Amino acid sequence: MQNEISLQTMKPGESARITGFVKGEREYRQRLLAMGLTPGTVFSVTRVAPLGDPLEIAVRNFTLMLRRSEAAILLAERL
Repeated sequence: MQNEISLQTMKPGESARITGFVKGEREYRQRLLAMGLTPGTVFSVTRVAPLGDPLEIAVRNFTLMLRRSEAAILLAERL
Protein backbone atom coordinates (compact mmCIF):
# COMPACT_ATOMS: atom_id res chain seq x y z
CA MET A 1 0.00 0.00 0.00
CA GLN A 2 1.38 3.35 -1.03
CA ASN A 3 0.09 5.31 1.98
CA GLU A 4 1.37 2.78 4.53
CA ILE A 5 3.24 4.35 7.42
CA SER A 6 5.06 3.10 10.50
CA LEU A 7 4.07 4.74 13.77
CA GLN A 8 7.75 4.72 14.66
CA THR A 9 8.43 7.32 11.96
CA MET A 10 5.41 9.57 12.50
CA LYS A 11 5.86 13.14 13.70
CA PRO A 12 3.53 15.33 15.79
CA GLY A 13 0.53 16.52 13.81
CA GLU A 14 0.46 13.54 11.44
CA SER A 15 -2.69 11.41 11.27
CA ALA A 16 -3.28 7.85 10.17
CA ARG A 17 -5.87 5.06 10.18
CA ILE A 18 -5.14 1.67 11.75
CA THR A 19 -5.30 -1.08 9.12
CA GLY A 20 -4.22 -4.06 11.24
CA PHE A 21 -1.44 -5.58 13.29
CA VAL A 22 1.81 -7.38 12.54
CA LYS A 23 1.81 -11.14 13.04
CA GLY A 24 2.90 -12.40 16.45
CA GLU A 25 2.78 -10.36 19.65
CA ARG A 26 -0.70 -11.75 20.35
CA GLU A 27 -0.81 -10.78 24.03
CA TYR A 28 0.12 -7.15 23.44
CA ARG A 29 -2.16 -6.96 20.40
CA GLN A 30 -5.07 -7.87 22.69
CA ARG A 31 -4.12 -5.02 25.04
CA LEU A 32 -4.04 -2.54 22.14
CA LEU A 33 -7.48 -3.73 21.00
CA ALA A 34 -8.81 -3.30 24.56
CA MET A 35 -7.54 0.29 24.53
CA GLY A 36 -9.61 1.04 21.42
CA LEU A 37 -6.89 0.69 18.78
CA THR A 38 -9.02 -1.32 16.37
CA PRO A 39 -8.74 -1.49 12.55
CA GLY A 40 -10.36 1.56 10.97
CA THR A 41 -9.67 3.83 13.96
CA VAL A 42 -8.19 7.23 13.10
CA PHE A 43 -5.52 8.69 15.38
CA SER A 44 -2.95 11.46 15.36
CA VAL A 45 0.45 11.85 16.97
CA THR A 46 0.35 14.72 19.45
CA ARG A 47 3.81 14.58 21.04
CA VAL A 48 7.08 12.69 20.93
CA ALA A 49 9.42 12.60 23.92
CA PRO A 50 12.74 14.46 23.51
CA LEU A 51 14.70 11.23 23.09
CA GLY A 52 12.09 9.87 20.66
CA ASP A 53 10.42 7.39 22.98
CA PRO A 54 7.54 7.21 23.94
CA LEU A 55 5.08 8.90 21.62
CA GLU A 56 1.67 10.26 22.53
CA ILE A 57 -1.31 9.66 20.26
CA ALA A 58 -4.83 11.07 20.35
CA VAL A 59 -7.42 8.37 19.68
CA ARG A 60 -11.15 8.14 20.48
CA ASN A 61 -11.20 11.33 22.60
CA PHE A 62 -8.30 10.36 24.86
CA THR A 63 -4.51 10.34 24.73
CA LEU A 64 -2.34 7.27 24.92
CA MET A 65 1.40 6.92 25.40
CA LEU A 66 3.08 4.12 23.46
CA ARG A 67 6.68 3.00 23.35
CA ARG A 68 8.00 2.90 19.81
CA SER A 69 8.45 -0.87 20.09
CA GLU A 70 4.78 -1.19 21.06
CA ALA A 71 3.69 1.15 18.29
CA ALA A 72 5.57 -1.05 15.78
CA ILE A 73 2.85 -3.70 16.24
CA LEU A 74 0.30 -1.43 14.56
CA LEU A 75 -0.08 -1.19 10.78
CA ALA A 76 -1.52 2.11 9.54
CA GLU A 77 -2.16 4.19 6.43
CA ARG A 78 -1.46 7.90 6.16
CA LEU A 79 -4.45 10.20 5.83
